[in-house]
Amino acid sequence: MLVPQALQRPSGVELPRVSVLRPRGVSAACGPSAGRNTRRRRGQTGSVWVSGLSSFLVAKQLHERRAARAAGSGAEWLAGKQDEREFASEEDYLKTLELEGALPKGFQIGCSSLRFVPEEAKEMGQLPMKLTVLCLDEPSDRVAAVFTQNAFPGAPVRLGKQRMASQEKIQAIVVNNKISNVSPPDDDGGLSASAKVCEALATSLQLPGGGSSVLPSSTGVIGWRLPVAEMVEALPSAKDLSASSNAVNAAQGIMTTDRYPKLCARSLPNGGRLVGIAKGAGMIEPNMATMLCFLMTDVDLPREELQDQLSECVLKSFNAISVDGDESTSDTVVLISSQQCSSPVDPSDFKLALQEVCMDLAAQIVRNGEGTGHVIRVSVSGANCDQTASSVAKAVVNGPLFKSAIAGNDPNVGRLIGKVGQTLGSLGHLGEQMAQNCICRIGGETIFENGQFSLDTEKERRLSGHLKFAAADCESPYPEHRRVVDVEVILGGGEGPGKAVVLGSDLTTEYVKINADYRS
Repeated sequence: MLVPQALQRPSGVELPRVSVLRPRGVSAACGPSAGRNTRRRRGQTGSVWVSGLSSFLVAKQLHERRAARAAGSGAEWLAGKQDEREFASEEDYLKTLELEGALPKGFQIGCSSLRFVPEEAKEMGQLPMKLTVLCLDEPSDRVAAVFTQNAFPGAPVRLGKQRMASQEKIQAIVVNNKISNVSPPDDDGGLSASAKVCEALATSLQLPGGGSSVLPSSTGVIGWRLPVAEMVEALPSAKDLSASSNAVNAAQGIMTTDRYPKLCARSLPNGGRLVGIAKGAGMIEPNMATMLCFLMTDVDLPREELQDQLSECVLKSFNAISVDGDESTSDTVVLISSQQCSSPVDPSDFKLALQEVCMDLAAQIVRNGEGTGHVIRVSVSGANCDQTASSVAKAVVNGPLFKSAIAGNDPNVGRLIGKVGQTLGSLGHLGEQMAQNCICRIGGETIFENGQFSLDTEKERRLSGHLKFAAADCESPYPEHRRVVDVEVILGGGEGPGKAVVLGSDLTTEYVKINADYRS
């Protein structure tokens, strides 16, 4: 048989060992049982063993696992398309992430944990906290960031903005979960607490730039003080950091109410890598979310180029999702380069990879939303401008009646039309024009056009079937699939240039339970 170039074994390179945990739809023919016979054939000369064939099959399996993960990648954002990726178990999902999680050159990761008693709620007793450190081998000025637009940002966001404004070289990022350090009742709203953690980490790791070379990031309960003493004692040390660590470890370390870690990576044509991790499950929208995202790369691009690209990519990814319409005080997206890849990169190649990673992570955040059973994709076209299209799409995904109907697999299409009409009605005459010849579809089925509903018994059944097809267990510790409820809204007969795609979630009783008991 002919061996694809991607499966040929380079000289001197050992093939990785991977267990057989296939995404659904991958043929069992690539499993290990196909190569268990390791006997040498009678009369065969040389030292060609069937175990060599087994190694090839392992490499083939690795290739097919990656292909399965990439199948339909990005389709979550494309009207009328479905992402084909599925996962059979939590172990399957984590193994798949680990295949992508190798760090770019010049990065190390360390994780630790601690327990503390919150000063503001001592009756809760000991609570767990995780600390995650992303560290570069050398300080870098190739760093870009986008922060929350909330008027009451947390202390880590305020410190981060200061570091970025002064163009400090950054060598480490320290992240804690459980407490977001937003306006706690201390002398300076948590600034000195975050700064002390940064200084302690810089001392522990002997960073030449000191505490100002560390970006802090916190997520969790708003209003509580950081347990600084306990955090400083538990910080990962230099011996705890490892370049061989998988980024999955860091993705798990930054989780709060997330049910599973979120990671995405791309390899660049010049040999460089881009690896991103994210957390976020609630307070998602309107500008980013209660979310943290850290993007690590080894390609070398100017700081200004990185910032421009990141800002643009965030608009079409993290700023185009919603779980509950609440904006967080702690949102942070950081892109940092170790500059360790010596080959030059085409900026357009990097921008494409960055956009794909950001959009994939944003989609994962919605799918992992608190209590999410359905991901809703609303594609709007024909608007007078992109901003109007985005407003219509976000109104739909944030409408509690429509979200509740989706949660119950009930194709109550009147709730969709009502929300679209409400948004257009607020725009006056311009909205009235866009309402003319409006067409709405769910699952590819036209349910409204020419000012009238288009429904019958069989179509209702197909619509309900589409919702059930997109449903998933909202308590599962892994994403069973990446399918969506497909909603299309074509305004004004599709004549306008404005368009937008927004991902949102349904509204389930589980969401209410999680947020009723969040602090406990």
